[in-house]
Amino acid sequence: MWRKCFPHPFLTLALWVIWLLLNNTLSAGQMILGGLLAIFIPWFSAGFWEERISVRRPWLIVKFFASVLWQIIIANIHVARLILMSSDRLRPGFVEIPLDLTSPLAISILANTISLTPGTVTCDLSQDQKSLLIHALHIDDAQSTIDEIKQLFEKPLKEIFN
Repeated sequence: MWRKCFPHPFLTLALWVIWLLLNNTLSAGQMILGGLLAIFIPWFSAGFWEERISVRRPWLIVKFFASVLWQIIIANIHVARLILMSSDRLRPGFVEIPLDLTSPLAISILANTISLTPGTVTCDLSQDQKSLLIHALHIDDAQSTIDEIKQLFEKPLKEIFN
């Protein structure tokens, strides 16, 4: 019964919180409207989801989110330093990252996380979904960039979803 009413409980909670943050109020009307939308959107769209989301370790989501926020702060400082100090010595480039993730949701979260981090953007996912093409503002060593992304972002996502 619970799964029938709330097919994606984490999505329901996330939509409700995002609604309240976007409206910047905790008024009863916005809480009720946001709650109704948060319940009905996942309910109506449940048939379109290809896979059942299975989070093996939900507590790691909080740890991953905190890590991503920290990496965004660090990347902001790094990008600012690169641009302000040595913009003429930037070495932008593309890097192809082989993926260990198999879940489309996990791959999507990884691609979005990379794009959220200043200085990098996800450009393409290969047809076989085995690699991501990313563009970086500055690449000293392609392999170290790949290793850093795999360690900071892909490894925790693999623990969460696989």
